[in-house]
Amino acid sequence: MRDKLKFLLIVPTDPRFRATKERPASRKTRALRFSMLPSLYVAAAMPSYVETRIIDEDIEPVDFDTDADLVGLSFMTFCAPWAYEIADRFRKEKGKPVIMGGYHATFMPDEAIQHADSICIGEAENNVPRMIEDFVAGKLKPLYESEPIDLKGLPIPNRSLIRQSAYLVPDSLQASRGCCHHCTFCSVAAFSKYRYRTRPVDEVIEELKQLGRHVAFMDDNIIGAPGFAKELFAKMIPLKKRWASQASIGLAKDDELLRLAAAAGCRMVFIGFESLSQENLRFSRKHINRGVDYRSAIEKIHRAGIAVIGAVIFGLDGDTPSIFEQTLEFAYQTKLDLITATILTPLPGTELFAQLDSEGRIFDKDWKKYDFANVVFQPKQMSPETLQDGFRWVQSKYYSRSSVARRIWRALRLQEPSAALAGIIPLNLSYHHSFKSTGVFEAGKRFTPPRIKCVSPSYDFA
Repeated sequence: MRDKLKFLLIVPTDPRFRATKERPASRKTRALRFSMLPSLYVAAAMPSYVETRIIDEDIEPVDFDTDADLVGLSFMTFCAPWAYEIADRFRKEKGKPVIMGGYHATFMPDEAIQHADSICIGEAENNVPRMIEDFVAGKLKPLYESEPIDLKGLPIPNRSLIRQSAYLVPDSLQASRGCCHHCTFCSVAAFSKYRYRTRPVDEVIEELKQLGRHVAFMDDNIIGAPGFAKELFAKMIPLKKRWASQASIGLAKDDELLRLAAAAGCRMVFIGFESLSQENLRFSRKHINRGVDYRSAIEKIHRAGIAVIGAVIFGLDGDTPSIFEQTLEFAYQTKLDLITATILTPLPGTELFAQLDSEGRIFDKDWKKYDFANVVFQPKQMSPETLQDGFRWVQSKYYSRSSVARRIWRALRLQEPSAALAGIIPLNLSYHHSFKSTGVFEAGKRFTPPRIKCVSPSYDFA
């Protein structure tokens, strides 16, 4: 073994966007790429004698001729089949040992270990040092598991390990991790064992001082502890950052919290609305959203100068075919700056998976289709085909050229130019290009809304 152990960490991706020698990464979808913060945290957890290289398949192809001593793969469920192919090739053809981690490997370790030498179950920070030490000693065990870590003293990642120009906002960080809620469809909360943890505020501030003006908090819910969030935002104000994060609808319920977020430079929030139906929210245990007037909440956040990305899920048991037009009208009427629509997906490790599996409603366990864009179960009040086509119809309408143009015009009128150019505008354009290039607009034509009504956006440019 050399003095320096070489570790290659690979993040597999969707084949539609996978970079190859023949098809380089497209700048047109740059805004949709995450900044690889989880991989950077893995690298930061490595012992000092480990030299880490990160490959994001959105950016560059896998290097099967690497001289790495150890190969790692971190992946979500829909990338599992491809991750296994990569691992099998490294092990069988190249004689390279392979370790795996991430959401799917955590929830399906017995499956993953068939393609790896060792599995990291849960967060990497406590597991990885032990895995490396055991590997060097020739005593690597099949499974490593630890409790969610204390975030005090979280190492600051080495961002030079990624090609920063390939990401819209390369400067990303976390102030908190996890979620204490028990939404049945959510693997994030299950991964963190339903615990919400925060970093010391002063440690977050010191890291922010090292970053550029535009940053992204990759928190699951940055306001999960309102007192912590208020202290953080207050201390961020002098830094004059412009930032985005995920947050719960609770941001609109607390006037002081919203005021401080805006003053601290928040210009965009991703909020999981999930459903317009109170019944759906109750059955999926999204209790934090129940009884909330979404329209007034969005209007309030907009008045604070913050753009809203609304996440919605189609296919919950209360959904009928009318949900698609209702949701589209809602998005237009509330002037949502973006929507991220997904098909209900029963991910391994979630209560939803256990429920639908026990009811015999999951008809497809091909993990490649668990990408939030394919129907793998029997919906309760519509056919799988209607769910699939209605989902595509919403995307095709909302991200049509004219709809995107109107939102860009509104962003330029209502937001400071740098914030619009760093967020809302490139995201809208990237979604349009992505859906156009993958056939979503054509697929959307297969769906006819059950009500005969022309849906058109209602925008206020004042």
